[in-house]
Amino acid sequence: MMTDTRAGDLAMLALVVLVGLNLRPFLAAPAPILVEIAADTGLGYGGIAMLTLLPMFLMGLGAFVAPGLQVKIGTRRGLLIALAILLAGSALRLFASDGLSLILTAALCGIGVAFIQAAFPGIIKARFPAHVPAVTGLYSAMIMAGGAFGARLMPVLVHAGYGWRAALAWLALPVAIALAAAWRILSDVQSSKPDGTLSRQLLRRPRTWALMAAFGLINAGYTSMIAWLAPYYQAQGWTSADSSGLVAVMAMCQALAALGLPILARRNIDRRRWLWMTIAFQAVGFLGLAGFPGAAPVVWAGLCGAGLGGSFALAIVTALDHLPRPEQAGALAALMQGGGFLIAAIGPYAMALLHDWTGGFAAGWILHLGCVLVTALLYLRFDPRHYPKAMPFSA
Repeated sequence: MMTDTRAGDLAMLALVVLVGLNLRPFLAAPAPILVEIAADTGLGYGGIAMLTLLPMFLMGLGAFVAPGLQVKIGTRRGLLIALAILLAGSALRLFASDGLSLILTAALCGIGVAFIQAAFPGIIKARFPAHVPAVTGLYSAMIMAGGAFGARLMPVLVHAGYGWRAALAWLALPVAIALAAAWRILSDVQSSKPDGTLSRQLLRRPRTWALMAAFGLINAGYTSMIAWLAPYYQAQGWTSADSSGLVAVMAMCQALAALGLPILARRNIDRRRWLWMTIAFQAVGFLGLAGFPGAAPVVWAGLCGAGLGGSFALAIVTALDHLPRPEQAGALAALMQGGGFLIAAIGPYAMALLHDWTGGFAAGWILHLGCVLVTALLYLRFDPRHYPKAMPFSA
């Protein structure tokens, strides 16, 4: 029995890795090859921003819808359908004839990811109740590593002779592997259906909105980095390969911080000192990008990445900390991501507007510096001694 349980846990951890790796490549992949995409489709800065804005918006909106879908169709079936939608969105990029159709494939991918992101934190808390920070860190690290994989793979495929459409469509293969694994591993998992009234109850709590705001302001920086870091340095004469390497550095630092910081923070339920550390990383990184872009670009990208990845993972852990029951904590984490991603979707478009107004990206990086400083103030509220008052639900 113990052997079966351990094997089941290892299989579930493998699924956490496979699913996490597929949640960001579709967002990160276009940036290093935007020159080829823009030349072929005619997309301007506003259209390019939509490749990130629209899926992030749908990911946010979908997080509000996902708990109700779990009630109706169940978690396992919902995850399989969501992975199939992500697979379709990735594969259809092979046939993206113009900018609009490419944006629509990004939207399809965002719809699939929305359900997965809403459901997975609750699954982690239910399956690994004694190891939530560590497993959440692993999940978050894989999300960030997937972004690095997508960004780094595209120039390699393009230089190997693939067109940008075929290069983007190759990302359907790892999604297919994750779908096959989920079909196998989740077949015997008994997933409890969430209470459909939970979302309404949680939305009445000011703490839910504070979590949303903090998550959104931080992830606005992530979406802008994914969309504009490579073009920022390409405008300064970098090649697509070099700029994709910089995006990969950022994403790998995200992965390391997302994995490591929740483990370091696991011994104390007050996560704020670690959250403020991530704020410091981002503040220095965004300031460096805005004021000294040529001085140490790898350092600035790495610091932003470490801060963004650590914030993402610790934000999920902090949301899950607020409530004892997995279905309650999972619903709160889903709402935090939903509202947060709606805010985060604005980041790339705001930077595109600032670029049009100022002729450069520096103003956009300063905007995100301001966002992280506001978030530091919001983190003051996340004192675990006040969680029962902030979220007065029965255990």
